[in-house]
Amino acid sequence: MTKILVTGATGNIGRMVVDELLAAGADDVRALTVDPARAALPDGVEVARGFVGRPSTLPTAYANVDVLYLAPHLPTVVEACRMADEAGIGHIVDLAGPKGEHWQAVEDAVEACGVPYTHLEPGEFMANATLWARQIRAGDVVLDTCGDATNAPIAQEDVAAVAARVLLSPGEHVGRSCELTGPEALSRRQKVALLGEALGRELRYVDLPRDEAIEELAKDMGEHAAWYVDGAGLLIEYPQRAVPTVTEITGRPATTFLEWSRRNADLFRDQ
Repeated sequence: MTKILVTGATGNIGRMVVDELLAAGADDVRALTVDPARAALPDGVEVARGFVGRPSTLPTAYANVDVLYLAPHLPTVVEACRMADEAGIGHIVDLAGPKGEHWQAVEDAVEACGVPYTHLEPGEFMANATLWARQIRAGDVVLDTCGDATNAPIAQEDVAAVAARVLLSPGEHVGRSCELTGPEALSRRQKVALLGEALGRELRYVDLPRDEAIEELAKDMGEHAAWYVDGAGLLIEYPQRAVPTVTEITGRPATTFLEWSRRNADLFRDQ
Protein backbone atom coordinates (compact mmCIF):
# COMPACT_ATOMS: atom_id res chain seq x y z
CA MET A 1 0.00 0.00 0.00
CA THR A 2 1.37 3.40 -1.02
CA LYS A 3 0.96 6.25 1.46
CA ILE A 4 0.49 9.60 -0.28
CA LEU A 5 0.89 12.95 1.47
CA VAL A 6 -0.84 15.98 -0.02
CA THR A 7 0.52 19.27 1.30
CA GLY A 8 -1.42 22.51 1.00
CA ALA A 9 -4.66 20.59 1.36
CA THR A 10 -6.59 23.70 2.42
CA GLY A 11 -5.75 25.48 -0.85
CA ASN A 12 -7.62 25.16 -4.11
CA ILE A 13 -5.42 22.70 -5.96
CA GLY A 14 -4.24 20.68 -2.96
CA ARG A 15 -7.82 20.14 -1.83
CA MET A 16 -8.78 19.09 -5.35
CA VAL A 17 -5.85 16.65 -5.45
CA VAL A 18 -7.28 14.87 -2.40
CA ASP A 19 -10.65 14.44 -4.11
CA GLU A 20 -9.04 13.24 -7.35
CA LEU A 21 -6.96 10.67 -5.47
CA LEU A 22 -10.02 9.25 -3.73
CA ALA A 23 -11.98 9.17 -6.98
CA ALA A 24 -9.13 7.20 -8.56
CA GLY A 25 -9.20 4.62 -5.76
CA ALA A 26 -6.39 5.76 -3.46
CA ASP A 27 -6.91 4.31 0.02
CA ASP A 28 -4.01 5.70 2.05
CA VAL A 29 -4.06 9.48 1.75
CA ARG A 30 -2.75 11.90 4.36
CA ALA A 31 -3.52 15.61 3.99
CA LEU A 32 -1.45 18.40 5.52
CA THR A 33 -3.57 21.43 6.39
CA VAL A 34 -3.39 24.38 8.74
CA ASP A 35 -7.18 24.37 9.12
CA PRO A 36 -8.82 20.92 9.03
CA ALA A 37 -12.30 22.38 9.53
CA ARG A 38 -11.95 24.70 6.54
CA ALA A 39 -10.40 21.97 4.41
CA ALA A 40 -13.47 19.79 5.06
CA LEU A 41 -11.60 16.65 4.15
CA PRO A 42 -13.60 13.53 3.26
CA ASP A 43 -13.94 10.57 5.59
CA GLY A 44 -11.05 8.17 5.26
CA VAL A 45 -8.42 10.85 4.74
CA GLU A 46 -5.81 11.01 7.49
CA VAL A 47 -5.41 14.60 8.65
CA ALA A 48 -2.07 16.10 9.65
CA ARG A 49 -2.11 19.64 11.01
CA GLY A 50 0.69 21.78 9.66
CA PHE A 51 2.11 23.77 6.78
CA VAL A 52 5.08 23.46 4.43
CA GLY A 53 5.98 26.95 5.58
CA ARG A 54 6.40 25.66 9.15
CA PRO A 55 9.07 22.95 8.84
CA SER A 56 8.63 21.98 12.49
CA THR A 57 5.31 20.39 11.50
CA LEU A 58 6.80 18.27 8.71
CA PRO A 59 8.48 15.32 10.50
CA THR A 60 5.14 14.01 11.75
CA ALA A 61 3.47 14.66 8.40
CA TYR A 62 6.30 12.97 6.47
CA ALA A 63 6.43 9.83 8.64
CA ASN A 64 6.03 6.62 6.59
CA VAL A 65 5.11 8.57 3.43
CA ASP A 66 5.99 7.03 0.08
CA VAL A 67 4.92 9.78 -2.34
CA LEU A 68 4.64 13.53 -1.68
CA TYR A 69 2.59 16.18 -3.46
CA LEU A 70 4.53 19.37 -2.73
CA ALA A 71 2.59 22.61 -2.82
CA PRO A 72 4.77 25.60 -3.76
CA HIS A 73 6.10 27.74 -0.92
CA LEU A 74 9.37 29.41 -1.81
CA PRO A 75 10.59 30.56 1.62
CA THR A 76 10.92 27.01 2.99
CA VAL A 77 11.05 24.81 -0.13
CA VAL A 78 14.73 23.90 0.30
CA GLU A 79 14.19 22.75 3.88
CA ALA A 80 10.96 20.94 3.03
CA CYS A 81 12.75 18.99 0.29
CA ARG A 82 15.77 18.18 2.45
CA MET A 83 13.47 16.85 5.15
CA ALA A 84 11.59 14.76 2.57
CA ASP A 85 14.85 13.10 1.62
CA GLU A 86 15.76 12.49 5.27
CA ALA A 87 12.30 10.95 5.86
CA GLY A 88 12.89 8.42 3.09
CA ILE A 89 10.13 9.69 0.79
CA GLY A 90 10.52 7.98 -2.56
CA HIS A 91 8.99 10.46 -5.00
CA ILE A 92 8.10 14.15 -4.99
CA VAL A 93 5.46 15.55 -7.32
CA ASP A 94 5.85 19.32 -7.15
CA LEU A 95 3.64 22.12 -8.38
CA ALA A 96 5.84 24.74 -10.00
CA GLY A 97 5.26 26.70 -13.21
CA PRO A 98 6.84 27.44 -16.58
CA LYS A 99 10.57 26.83 -16.56
CA GLY A 100 12.76 29.83 -15.84
CA GLU A 101 9.97 31.86 -14.28
CA HIS A 102 8.92 32.71 -10.73
CA TRP A 103 8.48 29.16 -9.44
CA GLN A 104 11.73 27.77 -10.89
CA ALA A 105 13.19 27.73 -7.37
CA VAL A 106 10.73 24.96 -6.48
CA GLU A 107 12.09 22.68 -9.19
CA ASP A 108 15.67 23.57 -8.29
CA ALA A 109 15.13 22.64 -4.65
CA VAL A 110 13.41 19.38 -5.51
CA GLU A 111 16.18 18.30 -7.86
CA ALA A 112 18.91 19.31 -5.43
CA CYS A 113 17.54 17.14 -2.61
CA GLY A 114 18.05 13.97 -4.61
CA VAL A 115 14.57 12.47 -4.27
CA PRO A 116 13.09 11.18 -7.58
CA TYR A 117 10.68 13.81 -8.87
CA THR A 118 8.05 14.86 -11.34
CA HIS A 119 7.55 18.57 -12.04
CA LEU A 120 4.08 19.91 -12.85
CA GLU A 121 4.34 23.13 -14.84
CA PRO A 122 0.95 24.80 -15.39
CA GLY A 123 0.71 28.19 -17.02
CA GLU A 124 -2.02 30.69 -16.24
CA PHE A 125 -5.10 29.37 -14.46
CA MET A 126 -8.51 29.98 -16.00
CA ALA A 127 -9.56 31.32 -12.61
CA ASN A 128 -7.39 34.39 -13.27
CA ALA A 129 -10.23 35.56 -15.51
CA THR A 130 -11.97 36.68 -12.32
CA LEU A 131 -9.72 39.72 -12.68
CA TRP A 132 -12.50 41.00 -14.95
CA ALA A 133 -15.37 40.05 -12.64
CA ARG A 134 -15.80 43.50 -11.08
CA GLN A 135 -16.13 45.16 -14.48
CA ILE A 136 -18.46 42.48 -15.87
CA ARG A 137 -20.75 42.77 -12.87
CA ALA A 138 -20.89 46.52 -13.44
CA GLY A 139 -21.58 46.53 -17.18
CA ASP A 140 -20.79 45.17 -20.61
CA VAL A 141 -17.42 46.87 -21.15
CA VAL A 142 -14.13 45.26 -20.12
CA LEU A 143 -11.15 47.62 -19.96
CA ASP A 144 -7.94 45.65 -20.41
CA THR A 145 -4.74 45.62 -22.45
CA CYS A 146 -2.79 43.52 -24.94
CA GLY A 147 -6.00 42.12 -26.39
CA ASP A 148 -4.10 39.88 -28.81
CA ALA A 149 -1.88 38.37 -26.10
CA THR A 150 -2.41 34.64 -26.44
CA ASN A 151 -1.98 31.72 -24.07
CA ALA A 152 -3.64 28.41 -23.24
CA PRO A 153 -5.04 28.76 -19.70
CA ILE A 154 -5.76 25.65 -17.66
CA ALA A 155 -8.50 24.78 -15.18
CA GLN A 156 -7.19 24.09 -11.69
CA GLU A 157 -9.27 20.91 -11.62
CA ASP A 158 -7.21 19.59 -14.52
CA VAL A 159 -3.95 20.34 -12.71
CA ALA A 160 -5.25 18.37 -9.74
CA ALA A 161 -6.32 15.47 -11.95
CA VAL A 162 -2.84 15.25 -13.46
CA ALA A 163 -1.24 15.42 -10.04
CA ALA A 164 -3.39 12.55 -8.76
CA ARG A 165 -2.55 10.31 -11.72
CA VAL A 166 1.17 10.97 -11.33
CA LEU A 167 1.05 10.37 -7.58
CA LEU A 168 -0.64 7.03 -8.19
CA SER A 169 1.79 5.91 -10.90
CA PRO A 170 5.11 7.56 -10.03
CA GLY A 171 7.27 5.08 -11.90
CA GLU A 172 5.78 6.21 -15.19
CA HIS A 173 6.73 9.84 -14.72
CA VAL A 174 9.99 9.98 -12.72
CA GLY A 175 12.30 12.72 -13.99
CA ARG A 176 9.61 14.24 -16.18
CA SER A 177 8.68 17.90 -16.47
CA CYS A 178 5.01 18.10 -17.41
CA GLU A 179 4.00 21.31 -19.15
CA LEU A 180 0.28 21.75 -18.49
CA THR A 181 -2.11 23.89 -20.52
CA GLY A 182 -5.72 23.99 -21.46
CA PRO A 183 -6.84 22.56 -24.83
CA GLU A 184 -6.83 25.82 -26.79
CA ALA A 185 -4.77 28.97 -27.18
CA LEU A 186 -6.91 32.09 -26.75
CA SER A 187 -6.32 35.81 -26.86
CA ARG A 188 -7.50 37.99 -24.02
CA ARG A 189 -10.13 39.42 -26.35
CA GLN A 190 -11.39 35.90 -27.13
CA LYS A 191 -11.60 34.99 -23.44
CA VAL A 192 -13.83 37.99 -22.74
CA ALA A 193 -16.06 37.02 -25.68
CA LEU A 194 -16.38 33.47 -24.32
CA LEU A 195 -17.23 34.80 -20.88
CA GLY A 196 -19.99 36.82 -22.51
CA GLU A 197 -21.27 33.71 -24.29
CA ALA A 198 -21.38 31.82 -21.00
CA LEU A 199 -23.29 34.67 -19.39
CA GLY A 200 -25.65 35.20 -22.31
CA ARG A 201 -24.33 38.73 -22.81
CA GLU A 202 -22.32 40.57 -25.46
CA LEU A 203 -19.25 41.98 -23.75
CA ARG A 204 -17.19 44.71 -25.42
CA TYR A 205 -13.42 44.53 -25.01
CA VAL A 206 -11.55 47.86 -24.88
CA ASP A 207 -7.77 47.77 -25.29
CA LEU A 208 -6.03 50.37 -23.12
CA PRO A 209 -2.46 51.70 -23.37
CA ARG A 210 -0.04 50.29 -20.79
CA ASP A 211 -0.24 53.07 -18.18
CA GLU A 212 -4.04 53.30 -18.30
CA ALA A 213 -4.33 49.53 -18.12
CA ILE A 214 -2.11 49.39 -15.04
CA GLU A 215 -4.24 52.05 -13.37
CA GLU A 216 -7.43 50.12 -14.17
CA LEU A 217 -6.16 46.66 -13.22
CA ALA A 218 -4.56 47.97 -10.03
CA LYS A 219 -8.11 48.34 -8.68
CA ASP A 220 -8.16 44.54 -8.51
CA MET A 221 -4.47 43.56 -8.45
CA GLY A 222 -2.84 46.35 -6.49
CA GLU A 223 0.92 46.54 -6.86
CA HIS A 224 1.03 43.45 -9.10
CA ALA A 225 -0.77 45.18 -11.97
CA ALA A 226 2.37 46.44 -13.75
CA TRP A 227 4.00 43.00 -13.58
CA TYR A 228 0.84 41.42 -14.96
CA VAL A 229 0.44 43.90 -17.82
CA ASP A 230 4.07 43.49 -18.87
CA GLY A 231 3.67 39.72 -18.80
CA ALA A 232 0.65 40.00 -21.07
CA GLY A 233 2.74 42.05 -23.47
CA LEU A 234 5.26 39.24 -23.79
CA LEU A 235 2.47 36.90 -24.89
CA ILE A 236 1.96 38.98 -28.01
CA GLU A 237 5.52 38.37 -29.10
CA TYR A 238 5.72 34.84 -27.67
CA PRO A 239 2.23 33.30 -27.65
CA GLN A 240 1.80 30.11 -25.64
CA ARG A 241 0.72 27.03 -27.54
CA ALA A 242 -1.66 24.39 -26.19
CA VAL A 243 -0.16 20.99 -25.40
CA PRO A 244 -2.02 17.68 -24.90
CA THR A 245 -0.38 16.65 -21.61
CA VAL A 246 -3.59 16.74 -19.55
CA THR A 247 -5.35 14.29 -21.83
CA GLU A 248 -2.26 12.10 -22.22
CA ILE A 249 -1.94 11.63 -18.46
CA THR A 250 -5.57 11.62 -17.33
CA GLY A 251 -7.18 9.98 -20.33
CA ARG A 252 -9.92 12.62 -20.42
CA PRO A 253 -10.29 15.88 -22.37
CA ALA A 254 -8.96 19.02 -20.78
CA THR A 255 -11.53 21.62 -19.75
CA THR A 256 -12.21 24.31 -22.34
CA PHE A 257 -12.43 27.95 -21.32
CA LEU A 258 -16.09 28.07 -22.30
CA GLU A 259 -16.83 25.04 -20.13
CA TRP A 260 -15.01 26.66 -17.22
CA SER A 261 -16.87 29.95 -17.79
CA ARG A 262 -20.26 28.26 -17.76
CA ARG A 263 -19.39 26.31 -14.62
CA ASN A 264 -18.25 29.48 -12.86
CA ALA A 265 -20.69 32.00 -14.32
CA ASP A 266 -21.90 33.05 -10.88
CA LEU A 267 -18.47 34.57 -10.16
CA PHE A 268 -19.28 37.20 -12.81
CA ARG A 269 -22.86 37.92 -11.79
CA ASP A 270 -24.16 40.26 -9.11
CA GLN A 271 -24.35 38.37 -5.85
